[in-house]
Amino acid sequence: MSEVNQDNFKSEVGAQTVPPKRDQKIAVGIIGGAGYTGGELIRLLVNHPNVEIEFVHSRSNAGKYLYEVHQDLIGETSLKFSEAQVSPSGGDLEGAVLFLCLGHGESKKFLAENTIDEKVKVIDLANDFRLSNSSTIGNRKFVYGLPELNKEQIKTANNIANPGCFATTLQLGLLPLAKAGLLKDVYTTGITGSTGAGQSLAATSHFSWRANNIQAYKTLTHQHLGEIGESLLQLQPNSDIAVNFVPWRGDFTRGIFISSQLKCEKSLDELNKLYEDFYADAAFTHVTKEAVFLKQVVNTNKCLIQLEKVGDMLVVHSATDNLLKGASGQAVQNMNLLFGLDEKAGLNLKANYF
Repeated sequence: MSEVNQDNFKSEVGAQTVPPKRDQKIAVGIIGGAGYTGGELIRLLVNHPNVEIEFVHSRSNAGKYLYEVHQDLIGETSLKFSEAQVSPSGGDLEGAVLFLCLGHGESKKFLAENTIDEKVKVIDLANDFRLSNSSTIGNRKFVYGLPELNKEQIKTANNIANPGCFATTLQLGLLPLAKAGLLKDVYTTGITGSTGAGQSLAATSHFSWRANNIQAYKTLTHQHLGEIGESLLQLQPNSDIAVNFVPWRGDFTRGIFISSQLKCEKSLDELNKLYEDFYADAAFTHVTKEAVFLKQVVNTNKCLIQLEKVGDMLVVHSATDNLLKGASGQAVQNMNLLFGLDEKAGLNLKANYF
């Protein structure tokens, strides 16, 4: 890795930080780089045109080359995992970001135990700061990082709470209806790949258990329901919205497919127009009238949405890659917005169609 150009980060107008120019580099640190989301983040950032990865932290793998753990990175980087460094330097830190790829509950603990310069932006991929009543720690206030909902707030933020994978896919399917005040009782089923369970072994993440198998879990109690509810009420306030969500474990490795059902009197043409208008400026969310399927989105940062209607019943299908738009890809999208970069920088990915 080439040395970070510290002069890139020394431009201010009054109290306002000037983002790096598009040909400048952002100093990046990653905490928890050995897991699925950390590995995906490294794969995205190692070739990002505006990024210099300064360090990747891992206690259990300190001293090992990144490619010894993420073996597909052979030839991509000569970085080793670090245990000592916990914050990027980046010159005077005006262009530095720290990604937290830790287990749920660990990000808050990490920030409480380590001193991170306030000028370092933080993007947390866990659920520690997603809800409004837990979005602050010390002087850090986290903005909920769903670009299709909060793009303008993200652009001026210093800290981002990256949404959950199921939450992202489900919300993107429902936000236009919330904006139109059409939500009340929603019945949702969603299936996810085994990578959604993390890299630690569990009985239900073994290949021999997952193969040729499907199971419902956390029925009506999934941890993402809180953030989903807050986002929907942001667009449809003072409403009694019930999202009845049954998640499934699927017999594949990555991807999320959601189907949400509700009563709606509007015609399918009106609804398609409603969705197309809502997502007209979205970089990665697309509405189609053709049947959507996982192979269209796996290995991309896209969300595809399709509407179907029979009588007064509307079904909204939405599909994403849980490790990209549902995690690391969306984190990079948020980084791009934070620093005034092209929103798609480093995210022009090809679907694994075959």
